[in-house]
Amino acid sequence: MERYQEIEKSIIKKYRKEIWKRFIDGVNTYQMIQEGDKIAVCISGGKDSMLLAKCMQELQKHGKIKFDLVFLCMDPGYNPVNRAKIEENAKILNIPLHIFSTTIFSSVENIEDSPCYLCARMRRGYLYKEAQKLGCNKIALGHHFDDVIETIVMGMFYGAQIQTMMPKLHSTNHKGMQLIRPLYMVKEKDIIRWAKGNELSFIACACRFTEKSAEKEDLSKRREVKKLIASLCEKNEYVDMNIFRSVQNVNLSTIISYKDKEGVHHFLDTYDKEEYHDR
Repeated sequence: MERYQEIEKSIIKKYRKEIWKRFIDGVNTYQMIQEGDKIAVCISGGKDSMLLAKCMQELQKHGKIKFDLVFLCMDPGYNPVNRAKIEENAKILNIPLHIFSTTIFSSVENIEDSPCYLCARMRRGYLYKEAQKLGCNKIALGHHFDDVIETIVMGMFYGAQIQTMMPKLHSTNHKGMQLIRPLYMVKEKDIIRWAKGNELSFIACACRFTEKSAEKEDLSKRREVKKLIASLCEKNEYVDMNIFRSVQNVNLSTIISYKDKEGVHHFLDTYDKEEYHDR
């Protein structure tokens, strides 16, 4: 058996409960894939996107729904070592990469105000555009469960709002395109276990911004939130799942205000009509 086949087998067998079942649950629960889809699986070179590629391959081979895949890797200006590592891992994992190059890293390298946000926006735009050229109607990103709950907490702590990372979205600027996150229910610790268990090593963040200053990465808001959630989970193992469930169990009658497409709604607008009572 080839090494990539052993790795594929581990997803279905050894890590079935932690990875495969959660992957399938996320795809099915949020109806991410439909018959006839052509999906561009976006490969950044990290552990998450590489696992996503393998899960999507397995689902294509063994699932009931027929769909096509393209494995799309954008080189935004990786150094030669990181690019070589991505290509090496793709060969090990039997992932046929479609690589295209941009100059995004150079474009944002000297921007002081939110370079990571701008970089992410630019990367997303290029991925949508290239995917459309290849006839795809969806792009799949490797965000996992931890990314979701960290986004919820960061929105509260630093954005003064309750929001979440959605499992799928329609593209605003690329008509007919959608974004899906098939690893939505898979926890990062299990992705790390899968990588270590198969003796795989991947690039971390290959951005020049963080390459030049590891300190900035250590002090990042997301890193702080990640550590906070981990410390809380040590005392109560259900904290992360409770954070996730909280945005699915919103009681609007206990919310001071909320907004939707029609505007902002305040509880005082209907206070007398609704007759709020102390219970």
